[in-house]
Amino acid sequence: MELSTPIVTKNEFSNNKFENIDAKTLDDDNLKKVCDDFESFFAQQLMDISLKSTNVAGEGTGSDIIKGMYTETVSKNTKGTMGISDMLYQFLSQNNK
Repeated sequence: MELSTPIVTKNEFSNNKFENIDAKTLDDDNLKKVCDDFESFFAQQLMDISLKSTNVAGEGTGSDIIKGMYTETVSKNTKGTMGISDMLYQFLSQNNK
């Protein structure tokens, strides 16, 4: 599989809500929430890329909307369950405080 465009463009990253977060100033509950949110964001990016070239929801604009709604819903419901947020939380809480 060859990607002709970057997965996340510079503009998408610079507009990202995680860019200006300082882990040193967060308490444990907020740090865990940010880690869970990152995991959700990461899962959605993976699913968006995975479904981009499929016809699972048909073709055309309606298909893109359905795929977007699907990936957003699934990623929000899997927040904190894949293990990425736990690893990130452990790393940040041990190394940045």
